[in-house]
Amino acid sequence: MSLPPLREVIAAHGLSASKALGQNFLFDEQLLGRIAAVPGKLEDRAVLEIGPGPGGLTRALLRAGARVTAIERDSRCIPALAEVEAAFPGRLRVVEGDALKIDHADLMGEPFAVVANLPYNIGTLLFTRWLGGEAWPPKWTSLTLMFQQEVAQRIVAKPGTSAYGRLAVLAQWRATAKLAMKVHRSAFTPPPKVMSAIVHVEPAEAAPGVSARTLERLTEAAFGQRRKMLRQSLKGLPGALDALDACAIDPTRRAETLTVEDFTAIAREMGDQTR
Repeated sequence: MSLPPLREVIAAHGLSASKALGQNFLFDEQLLGRIAAVPGKLEDRAVLEIGPGPGGLTRALLRAGARVTAIERDSRCIPALAEVEAAFPGRLRVVEGDALKIDHADLMGEPFAVVANLPYNIGTLLFTRWLGGEAWPPKWTSLTLMFQQEVAQRIVAKPGTSAYGRLAVLAQWRATAKLAMKVHRSAFTPPPKVMSAIVHVEPAEAAPGVSARTLERLTEAAFGQRRKMLRQSLKGLPGALDALDACAIDPTRRAETLTVEDFTAIAREMGDQTR
């Protein structure tokens, strides 16, 4: 079964991108194919896609040989995705629901790659959730995600730069993150006000003795008041100032001057603060 062009699908089903759901549709099949190629060979690999919309990226993933599970909250898109499902028998499973309320590892039941043009309004929430948790390595084998370019730059940022902050530390302390490609706003319908970029993340070895929850609390406090010295921004976090002293880190420094290794060392000294 051949599929009609995406623009025809949009028109046939009366679909329009929902601002409330953070939707922006991609129609360029060549570009979608390039995005699907970022995680490497997908033949017979399990792939989780969040927010497939009318199924543009879904098609590219299926054509690359993936077995796709797509979570879509917008019921208007389900009939269009059913057509894609029919064109690739046994290769696409569509789950109607809220990706924030679903346990992705349980849903997939096997190691999986995540490839998604994430809805802008939940992208960062999902990303920090995938990076969180005490169990490591995670069930996902890689994350290939579309973000606003500004957010993407914050994920891959280095210490001492204006983009460096909590997202960079959480993404880099036990994973590798790279900017895979930029996507011009004109590629979308409707065009968003900002440029976009694809970030590719793969799990790495976790720093021993570090609680993910402690690191989350530490970075939240440190970068929540990033213009302040650490002795001010961390004074309300139990054990943080003592940990600075134990790590011989000057408390008059600001958060953006600390490396990812500095943050993990402080979190290790602070111990497990999951309770």
